[in-house]
Amino acid sequence: MSVEQNTGGGLYAPQEPIFPRRVKGTFRNLKWWIMGVTLMIYYLAPWIRWDRGAHMPDQAILIDLAHRRFFFFMIEIWPHEFYFIAGLLIMAGIGLFLFTSALGRVWCGYTCPQTVWTDLFVLVERWIEGDRNARVRLWRAKWDARKWRLRLTKWLVWLLIAVATGGAWVFYFADAPTLFHDLFTGQAAFVAYGAIAVLTGTTFVFGGFMREQVCIYMCPWPRIQAAMMDEETLTVTYRDHRGEPRGKKHENTTGDCIDCMACVNVCPMGIDIRDGQQLECITCALCIDACDDVMTRIGKPRGLIDYCTLSDQERERQGGAPRPAWRHIFRVRTMIYTAIWGGIGVFLIAALFLRPEIDISVAPVRSPLYVTMSDGSIRNAYEVRLRNKRNEPRVFHLSITAADPLRISLEGTAQLHVTVPPDQTFEQRVYVTARPGSPATEKAQTDVRFWVEDLTSRDRAYTDSVFHGRAR
Repeated sequence: MSVEQNTGGGLYAPQEPIFPRRVKGTFRNLKWWIMGVTLMIYYLAPWIRWDRGAHMPDQAILIDLAHRRFFFFMIEIWPHEFYFIAGLLIMAGIGLFLFTSALGRVWCGYTCPQTVWTDLFVLVERWIEGDRNARVRLWRAKWDARKWRLRLTKWLVWLLIAVATGGAWVFYFADAPTLFHDLFTGQAAFVAYGAIAVLTGTTFVFGGFMREQVCIYMCPWPRIQAAMMDEETLTVTYRDHRGEPRGKKHENTTGDCIDCMACVNVCPMGIDIRDGQQLECITCALCIDACDDVMTRIGKPRGLIDYCTLSDQERERQGGAPRPAWRHIFRVRTMIYTAIWGGIGVFLIAALFLRPEIDISVAPVRSPLYVTMSDGSIRNAYEVRLRNKRNEPRVFHLSITAADPLRISLEGTAQLHVTVPPDQTFEQRVYVTARPGSPATEKAQTDVRFWVEDLTSRDRAYTDSVFHGRAR
């Protein structure tokens, strides 16, 4: 028997439109500030200039896929240094665990891109169509000229925001002023237009129409957060021991909740926090602002809905006093997360400042492993890569050290030094030869160390390889 036959309906319930009411308060102001700062960073960061010299890009933040490098102000990450990116991703994951275990879904409620852009789209919607009651009336109204005008105006502003969002993203992957000019003159690559189109469409749909559906059905984090939270996690909570039984203000009830529905009407997820902890709740705390405003107006203590832990709620129910918030935040679990997070950060910073300015990698040519010369000597070939991480040409001298006497030579030159262009990787074929009768000619392998030295700064780097002889 199908699901439809069992339930009498479809597999999925139809989306119920949500029209959050405007609210003022501490948490709403905090969300405005976070939205403004994060959007400003996102849209303006690609336009920040950073002088790196004549041979390098002057964009402060740039993901240079063509040359497989990442620039962040004075920091440059090369392909072989991907462990820095991996470390940052690990720190982001652990940081998410840390904040969730301490403050619940604070990421979702304040800084998640879906939340930030949804707030922006709702702001536009409220500016054009009015607050909650006006939007509800417009939703129920027939499609007349006024409704079409308001809807089309709203959708047009949404579309402009979506285009700006998609356009800003591609500016992180190329020089922003140049790409901006190319986009409007039709000279940009097709992939740039395609990326902008995809990001424009997803921003327009996710921020304008799907909103809470993205958080509930598409994002995996609501289902993971349960493992990150416990009875000591500070999260948005309704103090039912104080609010129940609820009733209208004029009714003779003992609870503080007057069932005004203010907390429900401001919720961007359309839930009732009084029903307890729910998967849909993103802990944006707007219900706290709404409830505190009502409590102030009716002369009741604020905090009926507040950041509270399950352990404190039970303690209050039994007549005790809640513990200070810092005791819930600074506990063994969060301290372990903090130590791991900080340890990775310290390692990355140390590795960043201790990494050498020059780098060498050596790959033996294996076809053939060695060549027997006319005089009986044995020669091995190697592909040597030299990286110059500075923005000026540098002269590198190559040498080797080994237990047995070996001789090094460079293809195409009688010298043992090469000039590497600024901020580039230079490939050089190198030959290592063992003289006739040398112990290295009769051994299967001889350890050899390749050295590179900057003749100006005298910085040195090395890597180890092997020399192949006749023995098997």
